[in-house]
Amino acid sequence: MAIQVPKGTKDILPSEIYKWQYVEKIINDVCRTYNFKQIRTPVFEYTELFQRGVGDSTDIVQKEMYTFNDKGGRSITLRPEGTAGVVRSFIENGMSSLPMPVKLFYFITCYRYEKAQKGRYREHNQFGIELFGASGYTADMEAISLAVEIFYRLGILDKLKLNINSIGCPKCRPAFMIKFKEYMESKKDDLCETCIERLENNPLRILDCKSPVCNILTKGAPVMIDFLCEECDSHFEGLKSLFKDNGIDFAIDTGIVRGQDYYTRAVYEFVFDEWQTQNTVCGGGRYDGLVELCGGSPTPATGFGMGIERLILCMEDCNVLFPPASSVDVYIVNESKECESEIVKTIFALRKAGKIAEYDLVERNSKNQMRYANKIGARFTTVINKDELDKGICSLKDMNSGEVKEIKISEIAKYC
Repeated sequence: MAIQVPKGTKDILPSEIYKWQYVEKIINDVCRTYNFKQIRTPVFEYTELFQRGVGDSTDIVQKEMYTFNDKGGRSITLRPEGTAGVVRSFIENGMSSLPMPVKLFYFITCYRYEKAQKGRYREHNQFGIELFGASGYTADMEAISLAVEIFYRLGILDKLKLNINSIGCPKCRPAFMIKFKEYMESKKDDLCETCIERLENNPLRILDCKSPVCNILTKGAPVMIDFLCEECDSHFEGLKSLFKDNGIDFAIDTGIVRGQDYYTRAVYEFVFDEWQTQNTVCGGGRYDGLVELCGGSPTPATGFGMGIERLILCMEDCNVLFPPASSVDVYIVNESKECESEIVKTIFALRKAGKIAEYDLVERNSKNQMRYANKIGARFTTVINKDELDKGICSLKDMNSGEVKEIKISEIAKYC
């Protein structure tokens, strides 16, 4: 049997990669206007980074990470998310000495051993941003408005819903946790096995449970926004005010906690409601304690992650018209071996001029070369033989209209 891709992975073929390139170009353009700089981090890190940063009690760390010992006996993990690695790089490379804020973005591949979801594979791709050094709600607005601009340019903004919440800070969260735990203790007998463990170790993670039963059990529980300290409340109210002033629609969802333990204060998700489940296209929030937790100086930070597979699926379901894939500008048919050198020279000149130019590489006859030119969608074709080379002219055919023009070979680029 032929070897196949591992379960939970997928090939991105040339027939669909143009969609990815379009999305990535839009994202790059938006990040440039927001003055975010790209960063690239290793695909694997020491396991301790994710245990510390993401949180020991999260599903990611407990169930989903690809972890192994390398040949030196060190525990290594393929990155399950982007923020922890960027925080490690921020600390290790002394970025705290740079003018603040430090604004970074990245395209990464993530690995999670989990059941395949809509647009989420065991190997999946993410775009993300991280903004370090700003504690105010305007920094959260900066991140969220960047996402809004991306969705607007991709033509899906009006199809997405922004849900926000505040999960407080270490100052105000303990009082909430006491009340929340008391409430969930009364429902303990009906909780799933995983949430019974969470009840002891990290009750807030119950809100992130995928079990419909556990979701129902949390509906009457105390909510964090009723326990916010003055600073957290002011932060949340300021962010909501900016949304209203700038025409960004939002709804409060007190069930949002996100899947990592590092979040504080504002958290949010952009969801595509036409999908009843697994509908989060982008999610993020503030993580003011993570840099210090990973060994750096106290540094406020905020950011988000956006799954590229799910984003493209959403665009397809919204019937977004992607720009067509690039087609071949001109195909040069070679009728004679003695023309080969000059044709190659012409092809290279066309490519230097920015044209997508092709010629025969598999020794077809001229008739089959024309058939191939049709199959690859060449916009123009020309047949070059010895007589035409001697005269320096060729007949350029428009494959759509059928029109034929006699032009100088040196001027092909002007016409195609």
